[in-house]
Amino acid sequence: MKKKKTAQVPFRLNILFFVVFLLFSALILRLGVVQIVYGEDYRKEVERTEDEIVSTPVPRGKIYDRFHRVIVDNIPENAITYTRSKTTTPEDTLKVARKLAKYIDKPVDKVTERDMKDYWILTRKEKAEKKVSKKERRELEKQGLSQKEIDKKIYELTLKRITPKDLREVTKEELEIIAIKHEMDSGYALTPQIVKNNGVTNKEYAVVSEHLEELPGVSATTDWKRHYVYENTFRSVLGSVTENDEGLPRERLDYFLARDYSRNDRVGKSYLEAQFEGVLHGKKAKIKNVVDKSGNVTSVEQIYSGERGKDLVLTIDIELQQQVEKIIEEEIMATKRKGRSPLLDRAFVVMMDPKTGEVLSLAGKLLTKDENGKTRFVDFAIGNLTSAYAMGSAVKGATVLTGFQTGVLHPNTYIHDEPLYIKGTPAKKSWQTMGTINELTALQRSSNVYMFKTAIAIGGGVYRPHQSLRINPEAFTTIRKYFAQFGLGVKTGIDLPNELGGFQGKETGAGKLLDLVIGQYDMYTPLQMAQYVSTIANGGYRMKPQIVKEIRKPTDSANELGPVVQRFEPVVLNRIDMKTEYIQRVQEGFRRVMQMPKGTAYAYFANAPYKPAGKTGTAEAFYDGPIQSRRNDPTYNLTLVGYAPYDNPEVSFAVVVPWATQGESDGINNRIGRRILDTYFELKAKRAKGNVSNNETDGNMAATTEANE
Repeated sequence: MKKKKTAQVPFRLNILFFVVFLLFSALILRLGVVQIVYGEDYRKEVERTEDEIVSTPVPRGKIYDRFHRVIVDNIPENAITYTRSKTTTPEDTLKVARKLAKYIDKPVDKVTERDMKDYWILTRKEKAEKKVSKKERRELEKQGLSQKEIDKKIYELTLKRITPKDLREVTKEELEIIAIKHEMDSGYALTPQIVKNNGVTNKEYAVVSEHLEELPGVSATTDWKRHYVYENTFRSVLGSVTENDEGLPRERLDYFLARDYSRNDRVGKSYLEAQFEGVLHGKKAKIKNVVDKSGNVTSVEQIYSGERGKDLVLTIDIELQQQVEKIIEEEIMATKRKGRSPLLDRAFVVMMDPKTGEVLSLAGKLLTKDENGKTRFVDFAIGNLTSAYAMGSAVKGATVLTGFQTGVLHPNTYIHDEPLYIKGTPAKKSWQTMGTINELTALQRSSNVYMFKTAIAIGGGVYRPHQSLRINPEAFTTIRKYFAQFGLGVKTGIDLPNELGGFQGKETGAGKLLDLVIGQYDMYTPLQMAQYVSTIANGGYRMKPQIVKEIRKPTDSANELGPVVQRFEPVVLNRIDMKTEYIQRVQEGFRRVMQMPKGTAYAYFANAPYKPAGKTGTAEAFYDGPIQSRRNDPTYNLTLVGYAPYDNPEVSFAVVVPWATQGESDGINNRIGRRILDTYFELKAKRAKGNVSNNETDGNMAATTEANE
């Protein structure tokens, strides 16, 4: 038995050794396959890297005036940026933020309660864990949720249970760290985020540059800031650009993201900056980040340097614009000092080339009070197309032309100016009884009755003293149709957003029809008034008002413009459907207003060497401005439209002064009109003397340099 057992032990050992031999053989074979057959593939996998292409913003295009003077520019500024990798953890970011806080000052005014709570959780983990009990955690696990969902629920409960007392633990120094970390965490991985670009001192810039080795992801670089060279001049029309901390407007987020914008890109958010965003934005620089398998950036390579946005050349003469704005402010204040215009707080001026529609000046000023109760003017140029008022007798040129077109008037038609006594209404009359007059005198002296009787004829009515007046309500449609040919009551088509079409009265009584033809019923914008008088000035062509003249390619040189990409040619919206003789009669009436005795503007323009023509207006109105207690108080809107020279117009204009009190303020419209025309022709003479052409192709580079300085 002993011999038999002794023989079995070596046999079992042999089997064990044989099995071990087979296992080692298989292992050696497998290692051979891995090293010899697939070794190169595995080595490449270990050394594998990925290319991550990211885009970085470039400066926006510049905006120039018609003489190529820079109105909107970009100025460089120091900036501190941070780029996080795909594997960067919140703890990593916090570590860098703590170090960076030692080298820069970061305002904390934008730190939110949520930022503070996130920081509190990250830096006080033991306390944060106690906010959710073990029992609550077990309950969440029993619900069959994934670990990710459980963590999210715990995080939300923790946030909710952090008390104000907990947050008071956060020190002032920690607040600065939170503010820095907030900027670092915004945006996407591998995309540089601006930590600070406003007020980075040279010392901060130098210190950060010296310590970049201990600040992974941080860079000291150069950013750009939008610079409005003439400050508040024309500011409401130029618009504005979002800041870094604003990013893309929420209401247009999908639109921009679909066009390769990043969430923190700066974009135009109003008027010209927004309207021409696609032109001004430019082509982003493309950077390739080479990332290893762990997500760490191993190298950075620039693929495309990007291109600054294209430049806009406007039709605006910025020097004229400045002068016009100054005139408006001076005249408003001069009128306010007289003490009888408490509601007067704004005035508007549009000046344009009546032959091309190019807007030379679009000025508006609004008198407001700041938080300390001090009065100041703010730019309200955009009000020329976003606000509407009753314009008074300035529209009478359109009334006469409508009379011609409907056949109720003919050139040299005489009508008796007398008070009209219509049953149930106060007497309707002119500012003075004028006797029997034709259309030229009616315009020259601003007869209401001439216009009233024209309207009655259009409406098929018959005036009988002290009796009711009946008219065909279709007369409203007829008159408004002809008024629209001049741009009154319809959008002008200007290349700016949010244009108002004006307001139409809803009632159709006979009295309202009479009010309509003297400009005291429907309301129009100042820009519509400018288009209307331009149509008369140029012989009957309604031109589209234009602010943008050209789009040009960007250049690296500060003293020259790039080639033209697109030029905006004059656009004729419609030709007035009437005889040239009719328009010439109204032109003559407008000339008499300013150049013949008894003309309503003769006292202001009789000696003007440039021989203007135009029409004054005074509309009875009701105040509907910002002073709630004075709403619906009776007041007056004072207007003036015109052009010069009368026989070869090169500039047309509209002046609108709402809510002035007649008497002390009467004439502010004419004073503004005279001064802006004087300024226009003085600048023209000065430029001619200095050999500076008004031709848009002549770039005033000296002026550009001066503006930049």
